[in-house]
Amino acid sequence: MVFSTLRDKSERGFLDGQFLIAMPGMKDGNFARAVVYVCAHSPAGAMGFIINRPQPISFTDVLLHLKLLDQTEAIMLPSDTRDFPILSGGPVETGRGFVLHTDDFVSESSIPVSDEISLTATLDIIRAICNGRGPARATMLLGYAGWGAGQLELEISNNGWLNCPADDDLIFDRALDGKYERALASMGVSPEMLSSEAGHA
Repeated sequence: MVFSTLRDKSERGFLDGQFLIAMPGMKDGNFARAVVYVCAHSPAGAMGFIINRPQPISFTDVLLHLKLLDQTEAIMLPSDTRDFPILSGGPVETGRGFVLHTDDFVSESSIPVSDEISLTATLDIIRAICNGRGPARATMLLGYAGWGAGQLELEISNNGWLNCPADDDLIFDRALDGKYERALASMGVSPEMLSSEAGHA
């Protein structure tokens, strides 16, 4: 897994635990108006998740696909479990699921991302959520965003991204509409202030 590889590096990147907020001039359509939570950044590259892009499938769809329950059991799930958020985390490995969650849930495969947030990519957390034993806050993401060595730094220098410290509440905020604007507001920026043209002093 690319996350483990990047996290194993002794040199940490300055973007660890940061939000990337796409500038209006972002040329890659995968990231238009994207807010990305960077989980790992090192000289080898970076990995993160888009946290404001909906996924058309439901948590129930995921459980049925993984054969963790049948149709009858799916109907019996509590509404808050059926409504568990599934997001499109990025354009890489879109068939693979990851769960970002608070650190009150820990399994052998959980990897700390920050002091409060962990990442788990195995079925044990899906079963725990399904059974009401999951973390206090979590979101599932299909796919991730990945960059090779130096690629993200170049995109930032070319005015592709703004970056700021991540806000845990915003990561788990289920109201996706307006999350881009709220991320900008956390920096004291409004969309009208942004220019799609690079300007370096």
